[in-house]
Amino acid sequence: MMFWSVRETLLLLAAAIVIDWCVGDPPRLPHPVVGIGKLIGLLERLLLRGSGSRTVTRLKGAVLALTVVAATALLMWGLCLLAYRIHPWAGFAVNAWFISTTIAVKGLKDAAMLVYEPLRQGDLAQARKMVGRIVGRDTDGLEEREVARAAVETVAENTVDAFVAPLFFALIGAAPLAMLYRAANTLDSMVGYKNEKYRDFGWASARLDDALNWIPARVTSALLALTAACSRNASGRRAWRAIRAFAHLHPSPNSGIPEAAVAGALGVELGGTNRYGGVVSERARLGWPLRPLEADDIVRTVRLMYGVSCWLAGGLLCVWLSLEL
Repeated sequence: MMFWSVRETLLLLAAAIVIDWCVGDPPRLPHPVVGIGKLIGLLERLLLRGSGSRTVTRLKGAVLALTVVAATALLMWGLCLLAYRIHPWAGFAVNAWFISTTIAVKGLKDAAMLVYEPLRQGDLAQARKMVGRIVGRDTDGLEEREVARAAVETVAENTVDAFVAPLFFALIGAAPLAMLYRAANTLDSMVGYKNEKYRDFGWASARLDDALNWIPARVTSALLALTAACSRNASGRRAWRAIRAFAHLHPSPNSGIPEAAVAGALGVELGGTNRYGGVVSERARLGWPLRPLEADDIVRTVRLMYGVSCWLAGGLLCVWLSLEL
């Protein structure tokens, strides 16, 4: 049997969340995203040979996006089909494992804490180095508050990209659709830039990522506000107000939602001046600066992210239990 019932799918997603909580991304095991990245790089080199008009370049970018997401989903579907034919529980295990590789709550927490610990100990140089591994902006010369802001924004945004969104698509189509989403997200992170090289070539990848994240970003905002409402150090009401007041100011139709929610929940201001390759980029300021950002806000944001994962895992199990009764 290739497709699972609703009850089995709910249990499958809950299992994937627990695997991520406990195991994360084992460094010794090959990660599917690495393979997706190599495929993107290979196709990019082939498609960008020679020159062409803006329309031709956009068409090449669309070919890249469609080829990568289709190949990823079909390969994952084939692996799942093979596992199901061996045994239904083999199919369950393969599905759960590969879905767990599309989410990264533990990985995000670990990366954020590698920034927090040196920041807390006053080792600003090491904190800059660690935050440079998880953000695209220039980190040399960042002050403590800006390092904290970079880490907080990354965790907030990736609560959508690295948790809610892949699970949303896994709910619809198990590992094949979860991996399709991860392929689209990887495309955006590699070619979805608005610079001279990728403005046209990466247009399709960026728009695809925006479309796939539209619903998950809004689901995440509700879960962040709910988590904040249950926290002693955050405000759910202020999170909702910040989403309505600031989210639309962000250049992304989705990223501003979780960032505004976290800014409002914590009572801090996110956004501001970033530098990318030495070029200054002014981002909209999100939230009300009721107090200055500090290193502990990294931990608070990680807790909000874990709260979202707990609400989602708990919700899946509750629905599963209600269907079993």
